[in-house]
Amino acid sequence: MPRIDKLSTYRTTWFDNGSHGGVTYIQTNIVSWCDGYITLDSGGWETVTTKRKMNQASNQFALGYSVFQRNHKWYVEKPCGETVEFQDGMRFKRHADSDQ
Repeated sequence: MPRIDKLSTYRTTWFDNGSHGGVTYIQTNIVSWCDGYITLDSGGWETVTTKRKMNQASNQFALGYSVFQRNHKWYVEKPCGETVEFQDGMRFKRHADSDQ
């Protein structure tokens, strides 16, 4: 069973410089954060593995979001608690106490 709290190194690289960082799976930058914002992008590959790696990144780097699937559609629960439909390239505030 895959871990949900930490990224594996299989076809995955990442960096974290505190205020900014990113996770690349295969050749797609699936998660990035900078200047208080998070960007999610599946690169068109809405797979179980991509979703899992997005959630692992959120847990490992304390980003505060969650990606889940319901009725064949992806959704994101943002750090503020709002749930929105996933879209490639979506960008939102990293901290719940900030404006959307």
